[in-house]
Amino acid sequence: MSYVGPAWILYALGWFLFVVCPIATAVVAVLAWRRPTRVLTVLAVALILVTLVVAAILPEGAPAVVVAITTVAALLIATAGGSPVVRLLLDRTTFDEREGVHGGIVVGERELLRGGEVIGLLERLAVAGAIIAGFPEALAVIIAIKGVGRFTELDNGAVRERFIVGTLGSWIWAAAAAGLVLLSRS
Repeated sequence: MSYVGPAWILYALGWFLFVVCPIATAVVAVLAWRRPTRVLTVLAVALILVTLVVAAILPEGAPAVVVAITTVAALLIATAGGSPVVRLLLDRTTFDEREGVHGGIVVGERELLRGGEVIGLLERLAVAGAIIAGFPEALAVIIAIKGVGRFTELDNGAVRERFIVGTLGSWIWAAAAAGLVLLSRS
């Protein structure tokens, strides 16, 4: 396709934004993960939405170097950026539970759902990687491993709620990040 005049400028601006936005989103996502604040989390969400819109309106597939940059940025966004987003979601749904010293919640005398952040990081990396690689069957394996691993802890309503909200938040975030790569290829 030939671009001349103003159309060329819009085309170049679109690809420039598509390279800069995923990098900016990745930087903000890592900052939000390392220094959690609501402002950084909302900024990461806004940046990924802008990047998805830009990717959706670009007229053709990205050059290979742009896809490569986007893939690295998307994996970083999915992995690190999901933690503050999930924390924000959990803060909106957690009621009377006390947080334990290992990141879980205390129910009675037991701390349940320990290690949730580390599991979430690995889960989002696996989900985004499976989507980017075009291997959706892996998603069934990921959710099965997580469900089996947490099965004995899910007998309490608060624990189930936290598990479901955290898992869905993680997966939606990882899928959005992976969507950047899929849109850049089309």
